[in-house]
Amino acid sequence: MSTPESEPIRRSIEVEYWVIDDEGRLVEPADLVEASPGVEREFVEPLLEIKTTPCETTAALRDELFDRIERVLDRADELDRGLVPLATPINHDEIRDRPSDRTRIQDRVIGDEFEYVRHCAGTHIHVEQQPGREIDQLNAFIALDPALALVNSSPYFRGRYLASGARSKLYRWMAYDGVPHQGRLWPYADDADEWTRRLERRYEEFVTAAIEAGVDRATIESNFDPESAVWTPVQLRKTFSTVEWRSPDTALPSQVVRLADRLAEVVAHLEDAEIRIEGQSGAITADEIVLPEFDAVIEYVNAAIREGLASEAVRSYLERMGFDVAAYEPISHEIDGRGPVDLEEARQLRLEYADRLERDVRQARPLSGD
Repeated sequence: MSTPESEPIRRSIEVEYWVIDDEGRLVEPADLVEASPGVEREFVEPLLEIKTTPCETTAALRDELFDRIERVLDRADELDRGLVPLATPINHDEIRDRPSDRTRIQDRVIGDEFEYVRHCAGTHIHVEQQPGREIDQLNAFIALDPALALVNSSPYFRGRYLASGARSKLYRWMAYDGVPHQGRLWPYADDADEWTRRLERRYEEFVTAAIEAGVDRATIESNFDPESAVWTPVQLRKTFSTVEWRSPDTALPSQVVRLADRLAEVVAHLEDAEIRIEGQSGAITADEIVLPEFDAVIEYVNAAIREGLASEAVRSYLERMGFDVAAYEPISHEIDGRGPVDLEEARQLRLEYADRLERDVRQARPLSGD
């Protein structure tokens, strides 16, 4: 969609995976963090994050992400470990935090509901901000939030069916229900100043809640700033000069790269298309980007979480917004319908999808595009 003279649009990915042993039990990553650049521990013990650098093309992004995952897999094979691309562990009794002030503060503010966050593994996609079009880009990503349905990867929490997108339900409707401005999707913004005002209001709310929970202001401010104290799914990130989409579940790497590619295409299209907010349907065509009114977006988002691609309304919407829906195979729909899943069945599912991730990476073929 972009012209040959256009500057490349950089994009990057951060993806989290559960680490398991050869019996499917959740374990700490050990020295997997040393296997590749861009590999870090997450705030709970059995979760590992793999990040790419900003890449100018989908091919470069795919190559770097797959190379980094493959390095971790090579080391994991030596240690009888595996990486699991499921948004929740399916069923697991206790997931422990790694000690940190940041986690302790969140635990105090959110309370018992913070337990839900410990069971979530997701993907963050960053796309470079385009000068003069930052708010259009932010608003477009807000409208594209129902695309989370394309990679829903677990419907289960503690062995029971929760939603097609269990992680999204845990985050938005359960963990942050008491502080909904923190965790739910925010409406479209008119300009950068409005976005900044929102961040500042949410930050002050968070600081007040933390102080009321017994945390001193100096500790809060040393661990959080207005940008890092919110968990809304779409964010204008001044720190990285990106718009960040945090909604997708962890999933098979090939599916995540495909999703990032589409977001970069939409951003490129902002250069030559008229963008407006209108009606309930939404559509992206060769000449224009029509975003639905925010209330309609929320209806699509809710259906994407509850039903995923089983919702005809969600499928039709995503097709109108230019996604090749048929190219995605959400894991949630593969493992749905089992009824309660006990601990042994959950371990077997984790082993199965650790194998799937390894095949996805090692058998990768170049994607068309770029």
